[in-house]
Amino acid sequence: MPLKIKHTLPYVFTISTIAFSVTTSCKEDKKVIKQVEIPFTKEGELTLYKSTSDSIISKIDIEIADTDYDTQTGLMYRNSMKKHQGMLFVFQDERPRSFYMKNTKFPLDLIYLDENKTIVSFQENAQPLNESSLPSNTPAKYVLEVNAGLVNKWQLQIGDRIEY
Repeated sequence: MPLKIKHTLPYVFTISTIAFSVTTSCKEDKKVIKQVEIPFTKEGELTLYKSTSDSIISKIDIEIADTDYDTQTGLMYRNSMKKHQGMLFVFQDERPRSFYMKNTKFPLDLIYLDENKTIVSFQENAQPLNESSLPSNTPAKYVLEVNAGLVNKWQLQIGDRIEY
């Protein structure tokens, strides 16, 4: 064997081994992460009342968000919610609130309520995955999230109230 080839064989072998290692390590099995649907958990019932007549506007099942984790995640990562369901956020104090739709996959109406559970403002048809601020524009202690279009369908007005 000529001297030139004899000295290059170890280098060729080393380069081949490295190339094989790199190509096989890049061919890892891609793990499929299956996202599990987060189910709605009925924790109560909520009734909406007209301020002018005390007549019942609607009754819905609610899931309550009253821990730090629940109020920060809300309806994130869920695919939908039934028309007769909503999420009620309960805060310790009454102050201006601001929500956004990060990781929320379906449109919502946000109903802001004061400490007396009276509607003080709305954000209608909040768009999925939009991180724009959705402020209450006035102090609120409660926020009710329902499917988009229900504020209009129920003809809710500032001054209407809830009980749960």
